[in-house]
Amino acid sequence: MNENNFKPLLVPLIILFTVVALDQVTKIWAVNYLSQVGSVKVLGEFFMLTLVYNEGGALGSNLGPSLAYLIVSILIFGMVLFYIYSHRDSKSLSFSLSFIAAGALGNIIDRLRIGKVIDWIDFDFIDINIFGYQLNRWWTFNIADAAISCAIVFILAGLFFSETKLGQLDSNKQVADRKE
Repeated sequence: MNENNFKPLLVPLIILFTVVALDQVTKIWAVNYLSQVGSVKVLGEFFMLTLVYNEGGALGSNLGPSLAYLIVSILIFGMVLFYIYSHRDSKSLSFSLSFIAAGALGNIIDRLRIGKVIDWIDFDFIDINIFGYQLNRWWTFNIADAAISCAIVFILAGLFFSETKLGQLDSNKQVADRKE
């Protein structure tokens, strides 16, 4: 393979490492600071900084042991890396997938280090009561979770609102690649 195949991966790699570094630094801060002072009200009860150790998964799910979440996260991380590489010519898709990979890796690091994920961003949106399921306060999350969520929203917006579907190469680019 020539070096031009890897050039489009530079920005996705920068995104991945930057988000993971930011996630890990903020988690270290949260453990060191919030474990000493407890919850910190930033905007009253609406936005607080609260240290939580999450052994389960997304949105407070707890469908199995932490090891199961670790294994699934590693598999998803590998698949996302494959998709970043295979869609490296689609900036919007590869950049979005880089945020998902970074979020997965940030939480994988936590699970490998301490067996659970460190969460600390605490918002209180609307209360939910659906078919007996009661949620009085939104789930606490971290930078990794936010990166994944924002990337998913961006990908979905691209799928629904873009004339050129996310991940679809420009026809001129496809023709140029075939000539090489």
